[in-house]
Amino acid sequence: MKFDIVVLGGGIVGVSVALQLQRRNLSVALVDRRAPGHETSFGNAGLIQREGVYPYAFPRDLASLVHYAGNRATDVRYHPSAVPALLPFLYRYWYHSRADRHAKIARAYSTLIEHCITEHRALIDAAGAQPLVRNGGWIKAFRTERVMQKALAEAQRWHAEYGVDYEALDRSALQAAEPALSSVLIGGVRYPSSDSVSDPGGLVTAYVKLFERSGGTVLIGDANTLERSWRVMTERGQIEAASVVVALGPWSKEVARKFGYSLPLAVKRGYHMHYAARNGARLNRPVLDAEIGYLIAPMARGIRLTTGAEFGRRDARKTPVQLDAVEPIARAAFPLGERLDDDPWLGCRPCTPDMMPIIGPAAKEKGLWFAFGHAHHGLTLGPVTGRLIAEMMTGERTVVDPAPFRVERF
Repeated sequence: MKFDIVVLGGGIVGVSVALQLQRRNLSVALVDRRAPGHETSFGNAGLIQREGVYPYAFPRDLASLVHYAGNRATDVRYHPSAVPALLPFLYRYWYHSRADRHAKIARAYSTLIEHCITEHRALIDAAGAQPLVRNGGWIKAFRTERVMQKALAEAQRWHAEYGVDYEALDRSALQAAEPALSSVLIGGVRYPSSDSVSDPGGLVTAYVKLFERSGGTVLIGDANTLERSWRVMTERGQIEAASVVVALGPWSKEVARKFGYSLPLAVKRGYHMHYAARNGARLNRPVLDAEIGYLIAPMARGIRLTTGAEFGRRDARKTPVQLDAVEPIARAAFPLGERLDDDPWLGCRPCTPDMMPIIGPAAKEKGLWFAFGHAHHGLTLGPVTGRLIAEMMTGERTVVDPAPFRVERF
């Protein structure tokens, strides 16, 4: 079978790329090793973060470094055996996180974030996925006045620099917004211009169905069989295309290496578990317990508790110590009932050391394109990444300047 373009990767980024290319009257095959939406895109917190203009930086102050070095923090853990291999990545991550460098990164990164809501909503409307989407933002909640004031100053800066809307919530306003939260949370910051999703995997599935209804082809296949002239083996045999887009998230590194690219792509692993809500308690929107480092979100399956970051090898066994550590704390903040999943879910966020995704052509190989490395903002940036890639591949004027995201920066 021959296509104009093959997209490797059935997560939110790959599906969005496939849809945007299809909208430009190109024949597209979407290939993944399993049904789309069942890897990293399945287990995120469900946030479409319009406020996320500053990607998550590495701590640089000595107190934080000492705190995390002890490997007992609730928001960040690491596998000691993985540290030697991770050190080059971590050093470069630390380097790019200096305040002036971080601010420069934000100026480029914010150009993508600016379009995250409008690009998602266009696909949501086309896919008929409105029931999965919740407007009204999300809340970053706090336990101490000192940390809350620091976060408010940050929100004010984001508003001044990038027009990000926010609302300060004192104790009474937080209780009015989320009556089921306990008084241990003294206030918060709400970001009303962001959206959230009640089933991230379901949203990807809705986008895939739109792709198929419009004539797209979805195939189970092995991206590691990719060969020049852009052939890849699938369940229906070998397929061929003039161009290929690698959108494999944390699995992109191996495919890129086959064609001469040694990229500093690491992973932040994360876990989730669903719970029933006791005594009819209701959570209206996602809430981050910012000083502990977990998030609870109302999902179709129940209340989803998500953890922070775990640094380790991508394919290492599950070690959900963060989930076990934050669960009793979360129970004290919201009336969580019994666990609804047999096992914690584990996903891997694909991260670059400068906190920005890799989007654009692979100059060494004609017809090879990259779209991965979105870290915590894969769901947020999937549709705008798809639009940017499609515009670049078809020679259109691009929605943002793609230069900061080029692979050649590495």
